[in-house]
Amino acid sequence: MMKISLLDIDTLGDDLDLSAVEGLGDVTIYPLTLQSDVKERITDADVLIINKVKLNSQNLPFAKNLKLICITATGFDNVDIEYCREHGIAVCNVPAYGTEMVAQFAIGLLLELCHHAWAHSASVHNGDWSRSPDFCYWNHPIIELKGKTMGIIGFGRIGRCVGRIAHALGMHVLATGSRPHPEGLEIAEYVTLDELLTRSHVISLHCPLFPETEKLINANTIAKMRNGVILINNSRGGLLDEEAVADALRSGKISAAAVDVVSEEPIKADN
Repeated sequence: MMKISLLDIDTLGDDLDLSAVEGLGDVTIYPLTLQSDVKERITDADVLIINKVKLNSQNLPFAKNLKLICITATGFDNVDIEYCREHGIAVCNVPAYGTEMVAQFAIGLLLELCHHAWAHSASVHNGDWSRSPDFCYWNHPIIELKGKTMGIIGFGRIGRCVGRIAHALGMHVLATGSRPHPEGLEIAEYVTLDELLTRSHVISLHCPLFPETEKLINANTIAKMRNGVILINNSRGGLLDEEAVADALRSGKISAAAVDVVSEEPIKADN
């Protein structure tokens, strides 16, 4: 009987029906798997179903029977694809997983930076509006997005979805991508990375993390950006040189940044 191991099911939420998987073979379900436990837990598996667990040349040799790795997400940088190719291990992901949700959240982050809804809510609950002499109350400047330029680095499914929303908000959309898409051409102007960096008021990252994109946003690329640019990243934390971004935030070169991914997760207290 085929042995199937799910290594980190708790990272997928508590509302999943696993009955279809359980009927496929001898299934072992782990709520979470620390990297130190991977070797032991993959030894007998024919199939691994993972989300965040890292499978690489240090632990994969212990999986002597492994035939398939199923990644329950879009990104696959946590799996050593070259090792799997060399050893005949098939790898599959879910390319369309969460497309609209991730795009929605990227725009949600941008709108929060433009309107400071949370800060205003906290201020109102603190009584600041009730003590204000003016009925029209705010404590942060509001940014109008219409007419601004959004640069989207990585114009795949998620990037194009973000572009559609930005376009609907009246923004001019710039995009970089290795393969221009017919839909992308309808909503965006494809440009080089350098041109995108220099023209954009907002830069949103939606590209995968590969060796060539690691720390794509660094001191050199930041220097090419317009002063006061807004940066959004809910793709992969490794796309940013975090020290360089922090320096740019302190100097005001980047006026604001919103991220929900960092280089090492869970986030470290001193990140």
